[in-house]
Amino acid sequence: MRRTRPPELAVTGLSENLQGDIYRTVKRAVVIGNGCAGAENQCFGLVHSLGLFDRHLYHRVARPKGGILQWLPISLYKRIHRFISTICARFSINATGITNVFEVDDAKQIAAMARSTFDKNGPLLVVASGSDTISVASSIRRLAMENVFVVQVQHPRSHLERFDLVITPRHDYFSLTPEGKMQIPFFLRPWVTPREPPGRNVFLTTGALHYADASTLRNATLEWKEEFASLSKPLVVVNIGGPTRNCLYGVDLAKQLCGMLQSILWSCGSLRISFSRRTPKKVVEIITGELSSNSKVYIWDGKGNPFMLWVLNGVHGNFLTSRRLSMKEELFDL
Repeated sequence: MRRTRPPELAVTGLSENLQGDIYRTVKRAVVIGNGCAGAENQCFGLVHSLGLFDRHLYHRVARPKGGILQWLPISLYKRIHRFISTICARFSINATGITNVFEVDDAKQIAAMARSTFDKNGPLLVVASGSDTISVASSIRRLAMENVFVVQVQHPRSHLERFDLVITPRHDYFSLTPEGKMQIPFFLRPWVTPREPPGRNVFLTTGALHYADASTLRNATLEWKEEFASLSKPLVVVNIGGPTRNCLYGVDLAKQLCGMLQSILWSCGSLRISFSRRTPKKVVEIITGELSSNSKVYIWDGKGNPFMLWVLNGVHGNFLTSRRLSMKEELFDL
């Protein structure tokens, strides 16, 4: 795990009264990231909404690159590290290059910092997200329980008592609902987590934490105002994400999408298309090649981030990420 400079994001959140109460209690935070923007942005969103975005440190869990180690859970890394260290110490073997991979001392350092600065600065808020961060965040709480408040974003699946607060979407508990029990075969239920209803330290959200707060949207308006003021209306926007296990789309869906977009161009003044970092290169090439020559179409070149402006304008369109869509009914709402 290494300390790095936090991304400059802004974000959503709690009521102003709650923000004020927490701000008077907690004056600093540590974010434990896993390198995935979707997970880390939730942490930064929470920290920002608490007024702590300029008062936090950012650490990222570093996985070994290459080989079988990159596929193992971080918690298993720590066990391997202790085992290798014990063997090397017993036989006086130089373990350089092996022990440094895991960097397991960071949890101890953060806990020590929380203890040593508690009298002056009060409790330390620790916010982590993603499975790779679970062992680090829980270790910090175990080592400095009286000096930290540890929030784990996304469900850790087991031993929730290791955290002061777990923030997770409501749909994580779908398997416990009457509808979920009807859909999941009885012989699979013992393997589906979570197995118990949310406890007192679990806060359920409708969706994921995000950073689309009023301030962020105002800034997006100012940044993109001139560029979009002259566009013909109605403005239609399509944001294209990447495939998931429930929507393994590729060339076929890209061509279908192009055909449908061309069929509705007559009804709109402007069409704006943007891609994510996960959009397959072939999909980008097909859509760009088919539509870029039309004067009504603007395809984002990757510079800047217009997504917040799309949100602000309430534009039509949906991410192609969750499943294979019945596109006429679900992708467009014209």
